[in-house]
Amino acid sequence: MSFLKELKGPFVVSCQALEDEPLHSSDIMAKMAIAAQMGGADGIRANSVSDINAIKQAVDLPVVGILKRDYDDSDVFITATKKELDELFTSSVDMIALDATGRTRPGRESLEDLVRYAKEQRPDIELMADVSSVEEAVMAEQLGFDCVSTTLIGYTKETEGQSLFDDDFRRLKEMKQQLSIPVVAEGKLNTPELAKEALENGADFVVVGSAITRPQLITARFKEVIDTRHNG
Repeated sequence: MSFLKELKGPFVVSCQALEDEPLHSSDIMAKMAIAAQMGGADGIRANSVSDINAIKQAVDLPVVGILKRDYDDSDVFITATKKELDELFTSSVDMIALDATGRTRPGRESLEDLVRYAKEQRPDIELMADVSSVEEAVMAEQLGFDCVSTTLIGYTKETEGQSLFDDDFRRLKEMKQQLSIPVVAEGKLNTPELAKEALENGADFVVVGSAITRPQLITARFKEVIDTRHNG
């Protein structure tokens, strides 16, 4: 199944909970995906083989899969090596997202080799490049990725303090101008209005996660605003 062909609309919901988070459970993530589908989601982004398989059994939506793992010799942790690719190949995922930044990968594996390996092993699975800059997006297309996402803007040392929204979505617009593959807006889209603006500024689809599926972070945002008003 092709994620891009199966995606019927521009709204993808990220259903993830890491091991130290209260909702960490494949069963809970599957129910979160069901709730997302009921709310109108057109696709799901998920982390780990068990979560992906549980979600695919629960909903009839295309799924972007990742596998997050920390390594001592690299800051890259989103589908960082062939090991993560091999694990994801055993799942029912439709697309795999990889960190496609210029940072050194674990074991000094190259992004080019990972893309080639994925295309050789599983040509039926599309690839999404999680990038932090326009230059990385251009390189990702050249390497053979099927789409690029703004996921890592603000999450690398080079882009610290920056966001997708800077200068009226400047990076998003530049990616759309320079690329022929779909461009995805992801990262800190905390309100429906921001997601709508991203689409209006050229995104082919948006991925929204924490604002929908991480209740501890949603609660913290409410708490911050409420405390500011109360203390003021």
